[in-house]
Amino acid sequence: MMELIKIAITVVVVLAILLFSEFGWRKYWLHGEIGRKFVHITVGTFVAFWPYFLEWDSIRLLSLAFFVVVLASMHLKIFQALGSVQRPTYGEIFFALSVGLLTLITQSKGVYAAAILQMALADGFAAIVGGHYGTQNKYHLFGRTKSIVGSLTFFVISLALLIGYATFSDNGLAWQYILAGALGATLLENMAALGFDNLLVPVAIGLLLEAVA
Repeated sequence: MMELIKIAITVVVVLAILLFSEFGWRKYWLHGEIGRKFVHITVGTFVAFWPYFLEWDSIRLLSLAFFVVVLASMHLKIFQALGSVQRPTYGEIFFALSVGLLTLITQSKGVYAAAILQMALADGFAAIVGGHYGTQNKYHLFGRTKSIVGSLTFFVISLALLIGYATFSDNGLAWQYILAGALGATLLENMAALGFDNLLVPVAIGLLLEAVA
């Protein structure tokens, strides 16, 4: 019964964030990429700490539930703020998949949190910073337009997250793996199209930490 209550509270929190972002989008003070990344950062950060109060099976169930909700929203235009950018993206679908897939990769709360936060914080803030300050330093890779400042933001936050994991993890993490993880995650974020980085980055970090930490 207690687990069901925690699941219900978790669903309410996520829906509250989605409704708040939708309200902000309709009132024009959360728009486009900012609106999407607000959800990306807030929900992603919340999801990163799910293992600290939810069972792994509950997280898998929630991953499946939110996958269905995102699909329904895309077809029925329920949460329009999530689809308000001017490019095709399936990032929210890949995000829901990565949440469930990570529970199959690791049973470590720290590894799971570090992997999800890569997607939530590094990717989220890179998009915001790049959108605001990267107009004069763009480059093209595999047909995608990126900014130097955005990619640097991703790398720095990714590096900081891995250093944080190494500091607070019982097993620690060697510097070469910290640097390789941050560089690899940044490259994947640059190369992936259609929001696929929301799956590739956390899964890659999860696999790396499981292998070497």
